[in-house]
Amino acid sequence: MGPDTKGGITMDALNVINYVISVIFILCYSYQFLYILVPVLKKAKPHKEEQAHNYAVLISARNEQAVIGNLLDSIARQTYDRGSVTVFVVADNCTDETARVAREHGAVVFERFDTTQIGKGYALAYLMERIDERYPGKPFDGYFVFDADNVLEDSYIAEMNRTFSDGYEVVTSYRNSKNYGDNWISAGYALWFLRESQYLNRCRALLGTSAAVSGTGFLFSRRAIDECGGWHFFLLTEDIEFTIECVTRGWKIGYCEKAVLYDEQPTKFRQSWHQRLRWSRGYLQVFRKYGGKLVSGVTHGSFACYDMSMAIMPAAVLSLVGLVANCAATTLSILAGSGLDTVLLSLGSLLFSSCIAVLVIGTVTTITEWKRIYAPAWKKVLYNFTFPLFMLTYVPIAFASLFARRVGWKHIEHTRSATVADIRSAGAKIA
Repeated sequence: MGPDTKGGITMDALNVINYVISVIFILCYSYQFLYILVPVLKKAKPHKEEQAHNYAVLISARNEQAVIGNLLDSIARQTYDRGSVTVFVVADNCTDETARVAREHGAVVFERFDTTQIGKGYALAYLMERIDERYPGKPFDGYFVFDADNVLEDSYIAEMNRTFSDGYEVVTSYRNSKNYGDNWISAGYALWFLRESQYLNRCRALLGTSAAVSGTGFLFSRRAIDECGGWHFFLLTEDIEFTIECVTRGWKIGYCEKAVLYDEQPTKFRQSWHQRLRWSRGYLQVFRKYGGKLVSGVTHGSFACYDMSMAIMPAAVLSLVGLVANCAATTLSILAGSGLDTVLLSLGSLLFSSCIAVLVIGTVTTITEWKRIYAPAWKKVLYNFTFPLFMLTYVPIAFASLFARRVGWKHIEHTRSATVADIRSAGAKIA
């Protein structure tokens, strides 16, 4: 068998693999492209009668003295009855003045020092245990979870309460960003979260299926956490773990578009790499723990289980298969002495089609959320075209997550001290 024949076999096999991957991807994710049409075809149902609730706010903070004051001030400015909201902060392994700043801004603060159980999940569990000790009667109907770098629109809690009153055990919100315009990395994060809010969670809610919790800006009921046996979500992506727990129990997570929060996105690729490496490894952990329950839910007709299965696994798997297959074909072509240009052409075609799909997603999101993206117009356009690059960097990150020996929480320093007014005025000045 000559070199050309070997190259031909390699190329034929590669074409088949890339074709199969493309077909599987379309079959798995075409429904998410159809989501784009949902807001046009369906309107939100009116809220049920609003009820008054007592809330606890849970904030896990590690060396966040620069930003936590703005979050606490934004909570104090809420239009919802202040007497019905109690703010708790766990200063988790802090070496700065986070605890002092939080107390000065009216929060009840607990300090935690534990270098073995590291992560937001452990900090939240510790905080809830301390709250239950101080308030044995469990007077809170629901618990908000925020990150220290968040700031809230003044109507945030009031809007979340309206959705919570509809009977949901868990509610998530609209996630915007403080620093969209910093660079292509912060914009990539921000655009993804905007898309997740409006073209995943909003559409899920309109269709009557379950939304998904995304790290921060969500609310869960006392009943929900009691039925779960307390907060025991300690995987690297505790938010996804909590989401899957809810979905496999048959609960629908609600979505409140009018409740808007802002958070600070990473701007350095090294920080982004470590954070998304943790997310990728966390997805694998969640699938390992809940994969059987999700599959069972799918077989019993749960669209929410299917939707969440797609959210945590297949895209990364398909991307890795495509990457490995194309790298292997390239290597074999080099060894055979032929066909390298054809292999590279096939790889380029696969990357191009992937980039076009991501660009469409980004463009639709940019257009519809244009007024809520606080950045110069030219940056909105530019970073829409860098969005596919940001998403493609997930491929090597997902690959690395399979082999990295130590993947854990790494603190990301937050320095963007800004109020909602600051964020909006900056956008107005540069629009």
